[in-house]
Amino acid sequence: MQTAHTKEELRSLLAPHRGSRIVLVPTMGALHAGHASLLTQARELAGETGTVVASVFLNPVQFDNAGDLATYPKTPMQDLETCDKCGVDIVFMPSADTMYCSDRSITMEETHLSTVLCGASRPGHFAGVCLVVNKLFNLVQPTDAIFGKKDYQQLAILRRMVRDLDMPITLHGAEIVREDDGLALSSRNVRLTPEHRAAAPAIRRSLLAAGKAYGEGASIADICSQVRAELESIPGVRCDYVELVDAVTLHEVTAPHRLALLAVAAWFGDVRLIDNIELSRS
Repeated sequence: MQTAHTKEELRSLLAPHRGSRIVLVPTMGALHAGHASLLTQARELAGETGTVVASVFLNPVQFDNAGDLATYPKTPMQDLETCDKCGVDIVFMPSADTMYCSDRSITMEETHLSTVLCGASRPGHFAGVCLVVNKLFNLVQPTDAIFGKKDYQQLAILRRMVRDLDMPITLHGAEIVREDDGLALSSRNVRLTPEHRAAAPAIRRSLLAAGKAYGEGASIADICSQVRAELESIPGVRCDYVELVDAVTLHEVTAPHRLALLAVAAWFGDVRLIDNIELSRS
């Protein structure tokens, strides 16, 4: 495994691999089993002749809360070990100064999918995501990229970006990896208090119950109210949003037969957790 810290080093390491399949897995570090699953899938997708590139970069421009950025866990040595174990060929670990010019003045904005869910409560977040992923796509020039479905809105927006900007990249959505008790893996989980960690699997339980209700014909309003009430009955928990939307447009479900998405963001103390479940009606 090779490591690059500058754009020039990355381009030099990638030069011999041009023309073959290059699979990119962008991460912000603090890698856990969910990230390992993405990296393993990338290795399988690339095959023996392809190249797997992982980026480990805590992107400051996608944080709308300076405190969240400051407390985001950082485990660079463990991240490199995880990448090596999962068969990554090249790890790109740039600094913020390497990725961004001090006088940068170009931004990226998505104006439809990013107006709801996390985008509604985190202004500028997805503009920062689109900017950094666009830069990574330009630097790596991958044929494929893999993103987890836990950040479902992010995946939908990036798919729109690739479509609208005619990027020759295939995006793959990977299923959510969970703890044994159902909690979606997240780098933020380590910041949960013991009480909130014990209570957090209620998110998954409420989503599964809501999915059953949706399949039985319950109304969207009743489903969302049920999930919100269950979560907010936990001391110290408040919901940012509970919404059932079209899985493609992320807006109102207008055709019941289309795939829907029930998405939740909830604060457990000062830790914001997100999760979702895809739903369908026959």
